[in-house]
Amino acid sequence: MKRRDFIAVAGASVLLPAVTRAAPLDYTPGLVRDRLAAGETVFLDFKASWCTTCKAQERVMDRLKAANPAYEQNITFVAVDWDTYGKSTFAARLKIPRRSTLVVLKGDDEIGRLVAETREDNIRALMDAALTAATA
Repeated sequence: MKRRDFIAVAGASVLLPAVTRAAPLDYTPGLVRDRLAAGETVFLDFKASWCTTCKAQERVMDRLKAANPAYEQNITFVAVDWDTYGKSTFAARLKIPRRSTLVVLKGDDEIGRLVAETREDNIRALMDAALTAATA
């Protein structure tokens, strides 16, 4: 095998686990209301593609999801594009102060939220709270 081919195959195999994980749903108006009405626990990620804090949060959440498949099996993850919905009535109703805000909802209750937090232990605690709510 040529070195170039080996590097391409090796690189693709490293990316494969990320590709096979379920991607979060993209927010559209009504999606969260419908999912909550169906009894789901919803984990909202208000983010922007250009936001470095958002990228750091995403890397942490991806690691945690890979380590514990129960997160994705029980929690509905929804990515909310800040550039599109940051000034929407949906964001205003939830009092979202900025991008890089993570919020967990179950029914009419807010389970928890983090704003601009990138520490793994704090994000894990929020994801654990969501998992507890989802499996209660």
